[in-house]
Amino acid sequence: MRSRYTAYVLGLEDYLLNTWHPDTRPQALNLADDTAIKWLGLQVEHAEITSNNTATVAFIARYKIGGKAEKMHEVSQFVRIENRWYYLSGVHIG
Repeated sequence: MRSRYTAYVLGLEDYLLNTWHPDTRPQALNLADDTAIKWLGLQVEHAEITSNNTATVAFIARYKIGGKAEKMHEVSQFVRIENRWYYLSGVHIG
């Protein structure tokens, strides 16, 4: 989760797509279009390995857009394939 947040901060679209599960991965993220977003921090609220190959992470990512502070609160699902974790899906809270 932390590496994916850092990739968003740095605009590393290839890394994000490569760590996204192929069944749910978008074609592109177009991060270059999001230059107005300034990421401020990540707070991992809870992380749990739910089976040998699945995990859940609840987090809050804070950012500013147009000078206004915002937050993204999500519970994400990850799956492990051949010893690598992939983002599968997420549910936004609030």
